[in-house]
Amino acid sequence: MSKNKKKKNSEKIKLISTLSKHYYTTFKNRKNKKKIEIKKFDPIIRKHILYKENKIK
Repeated sequence: MSKNKKKKNSEKIKLISTLSKHYYTTFKNRKNKKKIEIKKFDPIIRKHILYKENKIK
């Protein structure tokens, strides 16, 4: 898949931890209107924590 096609169909987002300042960056399909909430590992707290979607400024 080329970079241009990936950029057209997706937007870059941040997944921000609910308990610390740690975040992951990832791509999300533009057609998906729901906000992502997913459990991921937080290396600061050293536990699996809920991460919520936020747009990159």
